[in-house]
Amino acid sequence: MAEESRVLIVDDEPDIREIVGLMLEDAGYKVFSLPSGEGLVDMVRDEGIDLVILDLGLPGADGLTLTRELKAQSDVGVVILSGRAETTEKIIGLEVGADDYLAKPFEPRELLARVRSVLRRLAAMPKTEVGQSDVPTEIQRYTFRDWQFDVLSRTLTSPDGDTVTLSSGEFNLLKALVEHPNRVLSRDQLLDFTHGMDTPAFDRSVDVQVVRLRKKIEPNPQKPEFIKTVRNAGYIFATKVERS
Repeated sequence: MAEESRVLIVDDEPDIREIVGLMLEDAGYKVFSLPSGEGLVDMVRDEGIDLVILDLGLPGADGLTLTRELKAQSDVGVVILSGRAETTEKIIGLEVGADDYLAKPFEPRELLARVRSVLRRLAAMPKTEVGQSDVPTEIQRYTFRDWQFDVLSRTLTSPDGDTVTLSSGEFNLLKALVEHPNRVLSRDQLLDFTHGMDTPAFDRSVDVQVVRLRKKIEPNPQKPEFIKTVRNAGYIFATKVERS
């Protein structure tokens, strides 16, 4: 898999780009690099990048915004490599769609292991090129109380016909819930469904995503009808879901 995988390093520190680049090349990956976020989306599209190693503190660009843009437009993997080691920063990074988060200073072998882990998880997923959309070969839509959730086109439509924008984290959470309606899911289970077994995440990130998703789909987020809290157990999507 390494010989077929193309990895882009985006970091304003030349030493980081060199160290990480040499390590990845030794492991058999095709390596590209950028000193800033300028031209990032175009390079991902034009070079067929499989995974981006992205610094948050880039000159003239916010790494979290770049992560959100990349994940909204493609299925490219994103590993955040940042000097921001606070738990809150890690949660936010994962919430906007990053596949993994590693703080500086880092152990190169750990970064390589995480790159391999993310690429393994992405290998079986259908790819969407940046700036393009797939034409669904079959319908895979969930309906709940006149809401339409199409997982192939990644669109959520309200009963009024309005398209509701979802972050990558919100999309993954809703997908997990509609796939397991009327079943109590623990925070650990939701973390597995939304982040994957190999991605470090945090219980609190599930709670934050639930709050945000409730604001978008609940008539009254303070008294949720869909996503209900089950004390000391987790959450339940308490409504009938039809699949077509």
